[in-house]
Amino acid sequence: MSITTVRLPAADGTLHERELSAPPAWPRPASPIRSRVAYAAAHVAADPLGDNVPGAPAVVDWEHTLAFRRHLWSYGLGVAEAMDTAQRGMGLDWTATQELIRRSGAEARAVGGLVAAGAGTDHLDERASTLDDVAAGYEEQMSVVQDAGARMIMMASRRLAALAQGPEDFRKVYDRVLPQADAPVILHWLGPMFDPALGGYWGSDDPGRAADHVLALLHDHASRVDGIKVSMLDAELERDVRSRLPDGVRLYTGDDFNYPELIRGDGEHASDALLGVFAAIAPAASAALQALDRDDTDAFDRAFAPTVPLARHVFEAPTFHYKAGIAFLAWLSGLQPGFVLVGGMHSARSLPHLVRAFELADDAGLLPDPELAAQRMTVLLRTYGIE
Repeated sequence: MSITTVRLPAADGTLHERELSAPPAWPRPASPIRSRVAYAAAHVAADPLGDNVPGAPAVVDWEHTLAFRRHLWSYGLGVAEAMDTAQRGMGLDWTATQELIRRSGAEARAVGGLVAAGAGTDHLDERASTLDDVAAGYEEQMSVVQDAGARMIMMASRRLAALAQGPEDFRKVYDRVLPQADAPVILHWLGPMFDPALGGYWGSDDPGRAADHVLALLHDHASRVDGIKVSMLDAELERDVRSRLPDGVRLYTGDDFNYPELIRGDGEHASDALLGVFAAIAPAASAALQALDRDDTDAFDRAFAPTVPLARHVFEAPTFHYKAGIAFLAWLSGLQPGFVLVGGMHSARSLPHLVRAFELADDAGLLPDPELAAQRMTVLLRTYGIE
C-alpha cells in the first residue's frame, strides 16, 4: 500500500482504500489582494499537554497559534482574531483572549499583516445586570483591542441578547459604544445556528425585521462603521442587507455555505469576507481572490467550487461545533502538532464526520503534505479501533 493511501471506513463499516491526490501549487500573492477585503477567522491551537477540559482556563500553544496566523497572512488574507472560531465563550476565557489579542497584534505589526479583533462582553457573564453594565463591558474589551493596534469587531453579546427587551435596548448600547472607537469598527451579526444564545439579536426573531433595525443603526453611525459581518447562512437576506447599506459601509459575508456567489457579486453589489472557513481553505481562497483581481472569473470559480462541499460539511448542524473541523484540518495539514482544542471541544464531531472532512479536503486539494495527512489519519483511525 502506498504511503499516501489510507484505508477508510464507510458508513456500513467496511473499509476502502483511498489514494490521496497531489495538491496543486497554490500561489501566494506577490502584492496585496485588491478586489475584496478578506479576513479569515482563526482558531486557537491548544497545548496538547495543557489541562484543556471543559470549564478550565485555556492553555494555548502560542507558537503554533501565531504560526497559523502567519500562514494566513502569507496568502494575503487578514486575520479576524479572538472571534467565535477561537472559541470565545466556548472554552477561551478572557485572560487568554487578552493575551491572544496582544500577541496577534504584535505579530501583525511585525509581518505587515491585517488584523481585526473581537470586543465583546463574555468576561461579564450574569454579573452584568443592566444595559449600562453591558456597555461598560464592551468599553473594557475595546480598550484591549485598540491598545493592540487591531481594528475592533464589535461582537454580538450574549448578555445583551438576554437583557434587551426590544430594538431600543440594542440601540442604547451601540449608540454609547460606537462613538468611542478610535477607528471605524466592524459590527457582528451572528445567527443562532452559530450560537443559540444570540437568537432575536437586534430586537426581533424575524431576520427581515432585525435587518431593518440594524440598517437604521448603520445609517445613523455610517462614519464610525467599516462594515458588518453577517453570519445568518441566508444568501437572500445578505443580498437584501447589502443593497441597503450606507455608502462606504462593507458587507462582510460570514456565510460559510454560499460565500463564492456572495463574494463574486451580482454585478451591482458584492460582499467582502470574514469567514471561519477561510482558515481551513486559505490557499484556495487566496487563489480565488487573486483571480478576481485579474477579472478571471473562471479561475475564481475553479478555485472555490471544490471547497464548498467541504465548507458545508464542516459547518453542518450543529453548526457551533465547526471549530472541531477547523482544528482537524489544521492538524492534517501539519499546521499544529496535535488535534486538540481548548475546552476539549475537538471531541464534538464524530469519527464519520472527520473521515468525510478528510475526503473532501483531499478533493479540494487542501492537504499540502499527503504523506503526513495519511499518516495522521491512520493514527486517528487506530485510536478509534479502526485497523
